[in-house]
This record gives sequence, structure tokens and C-alpha cells, in this order.
Amino acid sequence: MPVSKNRRRIVPILRAIIEVAFIVFLFYSNLLMGEFTHANGQGKSLAFALNDIFTGTNFVIAMISACIGYAGFESMRKRL
Repeated sequence: MPVSKNRRRIVPILRAIIEVAFIVFLFYSNLLMGEFTHANGQGKSLAFALNDIFTGTNFVIAMISACIGYAGFESMRKRL
């Protein structure tokens, strides 16, 4: 069964979105682990840690890092 032209156009976009989202997930999971190991104070809860790491600045950093990471992996993928 031939793949339609619309699907061929959407696949690279979906792959980019999935890869960027995965990099952002890794960024936030790393921040969360660091939040608990670095400053594990008495009575520190998961809600407190999540509130501490989900900021606008962290989101901008995550998105810029994810886009750079995606571009780097995409260039390596094309070279191989």
C-alpha cells in the first residue's frame, strides 16, 4: 500500500516533535533528580520540588537545549 504524500510530509515533523519532547523530558527528570539529591531538606515533598523546577526560565532553557540537541542528532543522522 503506497504511503500518501500528506503522511510523508507529516512524519518528519512528528519525529522532530517526539525527539524534542524526549529531550525536554530528560532535562526535567535530571532537574528533579538533582533537586532531591542536592537539597534534600527535611519535609521536602515532590510537590515542592516540582514547583521549584517548573519555571519559565527552565522551560526556555529546556526548549533551546532540545532544539540544539535535535539539530545535532539530525546532522549526525544525515552523515551516517
